Amino acid sequence: MRTAILDAGAADRRAVVASLAAQLGFPADAAPNLDALWDVLRTDTPGPFAVVWRDHARARAALGEDFDRISALLADLAAERDDFSFTLA
Repeated sequence: MRTAILDAGAADRRAVVASLAAQLGFPADAAPNLDALWDVLRTDTPGPFAVVWRDHARARAALGEDFDRISALLADLAAERDDFSFTLA
């Protein structure tokens, strides 16, 4: 299973999306926004795969509402896809 690891080092939402894109091999034309992230993860990323967000308390403090939005998106994806898991570590 492919696993993308996020940590507290991301400076903003775009950096989080870029990290996921690099680790999960998003198409080159994928836009760096949350709508595109949802679309790519939902339909264009073959499973099984996982996202683990390490040191999420520090990431939440650094990213604020963007952390909440991205986490909610990943949790919704985990509820929709049987071949995807999301973990806050």
